[in-house]
Amino acid sequence: MSTTILDLKKMYVAGGCFWCTETDLRKVPGVINVTSGYSGGRIENPTYEQVVSERTGHRESVEIEYDPAKATFDFLVRYFFEHIDPTDAGGQFYDRGESYTTAVFVQNEIEKSDVEKIIKELNDSGVYEGPIVTKVLPFTNFYPAEKYHQNYSSLNPGHYGAYRSASGRDIYVGKICSIKTGKKLPVASEIVNKVEK
Repeated sequence: MSTTILDLKKMYVAGGCFWCTETDLRKVPGVINVTSGYSGGRIENPTYEQVVSERTGHRESVEIEYDPAKATFDFLVRYFFEHIDPTDAGGQFYDRGESYTTAVFVQNEIEKSDVEKIIKELNDSGVYEGPIVTKVLPFTNFYPAEKYHQNYSSLNPGHYGAYRSASGRDIYVGKICSIKTGKKLPVASEIVNKVEK
C-alpha cells in the first residue's frame, strides 16, 4: 500500500544552525522533506536578519515532513538529540544566542509526554556531562526561511562543509554516539547509517 500525502505527518525542532539540522534529518529513511525556517517568535514572517538580531523570540528551526510508517516521532526525536548538544542553554556550538537554542515544538500532549520521557531516559543514562536543557514548547508557528537557506548543504557544499567542520558539531556527535555505544544504549545514527549504505 502506498503512502499518500494525507498519511504524512509534520514535526518541528530547533537544533541551532538550521542548515545542519536540515541536512542531518534529510538522511533519515521515511523523512520526505525538511524545510528550514523560524519558530516560536512574536512577529509574522520574520527575516533571517530579524531573527539573528535576537529581538523576535524565534529560533532557527526545521519542519520535518515524514511517513510515520517508516519513521516514528519517537525515533526522529532520539535521532535529533544525537545531533545537537542538548546541555547547552546558550546556543549550539559556535552559534550563540536565543535564536540558536534547542527546542522540540510539540503539537499535542502525546508528543509532549514522548519527548519528556526521552529526556528523562537520556538524563538518567549518564551520556551527557550535564542536564538536558532543550525546551519542550507548544508549537505556535513556523515560517519558512528565505529560499537561499533551503537545502543549503547541497547547493553550497564548499561553504557548508567548511562551516560544519569548524563548528565542532560532528566531533561532538561522534563523541556522544561512542559513549552511547559504550553504555550499550541504542544509537539512532547507526541505524540510519546502515540504511544509507
